[in-house]
Amino acid sequence: MSAAAWGRCCLLLPAFLGVLASTRGPIAAKLGVPLSCACILVGVHLREWPVRRDLWALAAALGFSAAGDWFLSNRGGRESYFLVGIALFFCAHLGYLGFSLCHGRLSRGGLGLLLVVFVPYFGIALWPRIGSGALALAVFLYLLISCVALAGALGLRLERAAYTAYVAGMVLIVFSDTLISFNEFLRYRAWNSWILPTYYLAHLCVTWAAMGLRSEAARKHE
Repeated sequence: MSAAAWGRCCLLLPAFLGVLASTRGPIAAKLGVPLSCACILVGVHLREWPVRRDLWALAAALGFSAAGDWFLSNRGGRESYFLVGIALFFCAHLGYLGFSLCHGRLSRGGLGLLLVVFVPYFGIALWPRIGSGALALAVFLYLLISCVALAGALGLRLERAAYTAYVAGMVLIVFSDTLISFNEFLRYRAWNSWILPTYYLAHLCVTWAAMGLRSEAARKHE
């Protein structure tokens, strides 16, 4: 069995943790999904030394996601924790974007379409409902980086299966975040049950997509 195939089998662990976390599991399960994905991804590619910058970017994104999860899970109504959590997820999106730019370029058409949808959504629906100026700015900046990161995924130049999985992962993250905004600011909670499953599935998708990617140097030695 190849390292990539073995790594994909190991994704059963974060998948199990995701199911556990989605059913009101412990915080360890919530943090365990992105952290285990990061460890599996780096572990599969350890023989490529130094580990490539695209993999470091993606592993860092998953790590920042775990840190953001901790702050949001423990904020207890504190705006400062909410702001730190948003900042950490902002950094996570920088990591996702970094991975994408290592394998393609930004899709300008995709970015334009996303901005046409989400900027008015923020201005019309969210901004009037956010009482704090600092929080409104943080949400807007996070919205922008989410659009840019997804546009980066749309511009990937990978084989079809990896491309589809990575784009699906980024779409799921944006979808999950949009549902969070419904819950937090619009007080619309009918779709809350989809927030965590789509978020954890996103981690699995982006990790699966990157699992089989090998550097040119590694391919020559296989």
